[in-house]
Amino acid sequence: MDLIQHLEWRYATKKMDPAKTVPPEKVERILEAARLAPTSSGLQPFEIFVVTSQPVRAEIKPIAWNQAQITDGSHLLVFAAWDDYTVERINMMFDLTNEERGTKNEGWENYRKMLLGSYPQRGAEVNFQHAARQAYIGLSAAMIAAAFEEVDCTPMEGFDPDALDKILDLRAHGLRSVVILPLGYRQVEGDWLANLKKVRRPMDKFVTEVK
Repeated sequence: MDLIQHLEWRYATKKMDPAKTVPPEKVERILEAARLAPTSSGLQPFEIFVVTSQPVRAEIKPIAWNQAQITDGSHLLVFAAWDDYTVERINMMFDLTNEERGTKNEGWENYRKMLLGSYPQRGAEVNFQHAARQAYIGLSAAMIAAAFEEVDCTPMEGFDPDALDKILDLRAHGLRSVVILPLGYRQVEGDWLANLKKVRRPMDKFVTEVK
């Protein structure tokens, strides 16, 4: 299948087969796709927690509307965004870029100064909301990669973020949970959505060309 066929194949799986496990190499490629996703100013202001522990996922399930995919899937990806853009975090990413590229660029350093002069002053909540939107870019990349790997997934916002932050001790690391993504394999029997036609608005109602 080509990429579009894979995207037509995927759907928000409602029932996963608990007997099937996603191979580690497929999970690694899905995570790598998320890691390579673009982010604003290249700051990459989120991290991904891969939860395979059945007891931990069983603890998460009740604070996520008891959605079965959390425990029936083999992996649960938790996208957690920075709680703030700090001077230390901004410098960390700029220093990493300079180290990896083996050079310093005057324009790049001026851009660093501009961010340092604006981002930390905006306030933690504004910065968290901005970082959370970057995490969603990573989520999209992970979902597309999962479809390409023919791995099922279900993006979920339906959970108590404060409770999840406590379970994973995210606040201690300066992180806040944003969205979660169970990975697994569909169990068509018992999944009301499995055989329904995918419905999207037609292209002419979705895309407007400005010439």
